[in-house]
Amino acid sequence: MIAGTYSGGMETRVIDNTDKSRYEIFEGEELAGFADYRRTPAQIAFTHTEIGEAFGGRGLAGKLARTALDAARADNLSVLPYCPFFRGWIAKHPDYLDLVPEDKRSKFDL
Repeated sequence: MIAGTYSGGMETRVIDNTDKSRYEIFEGEELAGFADYRRTPAQIAFTHTEIGEAFGGRGLAGKLARTALDAARADNLSVLPYCPFFRGWIAKHPDYLDLVPEDKRSKFDL
């Protein structure tokens, strides 16, 4: 679990909910969004990301992506960004491109 605080004093936490195969981001006690994944011992495929309407525009999806990708790196997993948000986020943050296998990058326009 990763925890942090955004301006305004609201605690923001990201957890890996392995029972639901998704990373979840909370503001305080409220679920603000999630990123679904499929995981094997060697890779993690991100398939869908959603942030609740009431939580939009706060950078939560980016924090969720960064936390999930940092965890993938720590676990030595290859990343398959089927989710358009993750694909776009990686494209804007090239320091995460190495997580996507070189032979798969063209499939994701990376």
